[in-house]
Amino acid sequence: MDNTNAKPDSQLPRFGNLVTVLSIDGGGIRGIIPGVLLAFLEAELQKLDGPDARIVDYFDVIAGTSTGGLVTAMLTAPNGQGRPLYEAKEIKDFYLQHAPKIFPQSFPLLQPFLQTGQDVRTAIIGPKYDGKYLHKLIQDILGDTRLHQTLTNVVIPAYDIRQLQPVIFSSFSLKKDPILDCKLSDVCISTSAAPTYLPAHYFENQHGDGSVRQFNMIDGGVAANNPTLIAMHHLTRQLTLGNKEFNTNTSPLDYTKFLVLSLGTGTAKNENKFKAKDVAMWGVVSWLTAGFTTPIIDVFQTGSSDMVDIHLSTTFEALRSEDNYLRIQCDYLTGDLSLLDLATQRNLENLVKVGEKLLTEPVSRVNLDTGDNEPVNQGTNAEALKKFAVMLSQEKRNRNARAAAAGN
Repeated sequence: MDNTNAKPDSQLPRFGNLVTVLSIDGGGIRGIIPGVLLAFLEAELQKLDGPDARIVDYFDVIAGTSTGGLVTAMLTAPNGQGRPLYEAKEIKDFYLQHAPKIFPQSFPLLQPFLQTGQDVRTAIIGPKYDGKYLHKLIQDILGDTRLHQTLTNVVIPAYDIRQLQPVIFSSFSLKKDPILDCKLSDVCISTSAAPTYLPAHYFENQHGDGSVRQFNMIDGGVAANNPTLIAMHHLTRQLTLGNKEFNTNTSPLDYTKFLVLSLGTGTAKNENKFKAKDVAMWGVVSWLTAGFTTPIIDVFQTGSSDMVDIHLSTTFEALRSEDNYLRIQCDYLTGDLSLLDLATQRNLENLVKVGEKLLTEPVSRVNLDTGDNEPVNQGTNAEALKKFAVMLSQEKRNRNARAAAAGN
């Protein structure tokens, strides 16, 4: 399997001091929020290294779930010149342009139940959206690009509803399990197939020996809405196996050697929508539709994302490497802003403002006792991203210098 678009040897982590990780949560249209943060980070990198700098040039692995998986593909899929299809600053405009067609708002009062042409019965027994526009859009953008062609390693989780187990589409797994070298479009459609919102995705992939694997996929957010821990797992596995792309002196447990940026898509945690007495007698319909949201999905996504953040915060802190892990998340979304699919122009533009506001807010970490995000004494998120940009730029330069000295 020839990865013709892989990073040059001079940028492999074996020539550096750090292993760099970017992770992007799921969250529907709220993917605009990490899009704004990534645009800021890429602009800072361009100040340091020139206008051609791209996010993909600085991370050894980029992980994304659902809408985060789509952003991952946008940042890592190659164009005809071996560079990323999208600049980070284009992500916001992508959502502003296409989200209203992915999630049409034809009947605002009934939108939690209906899409264009749906009746109430169809809405109850079927997904809110048929996904046709999204599927065609992804297929047109990504074409025949396959997983092995991404410009850096990617990790994109989805879930096989027939096998009842996660499927992790990972660059690292392709040598051992080449049947996972699927079209990137199928991977993106799979990881974004959110139950009740979009239809499940079936596709087949053929191995070189003629064998065929069937995939029956739904949204990766049901297993790993925050994919940071899965990315770390795949990296530590490669270090344990002695992958020659990595410095053999790096211990899988030496978290001073990892530089991790994890971006959330916002939650409504602090809105306190429901209490136990409110939900005690709920049935299926209420868990799916109460309060013009889908509470059961909110619970799964928020809970799984927080568990990952709590685990990693604790681990980095215990190993005295807390400065190497940056999680940026807002937990104060309310009303329309908290919805996954309210793709009105006004709501989309307000999500852009949330991302911009988040840059001005203090760096926060989850309180292990309360679960709340609390400020720490590390300046604003914008200042933290600037610091990250400097560290990423220096790491890239170190790798180039060491590769040159080694004759690569």
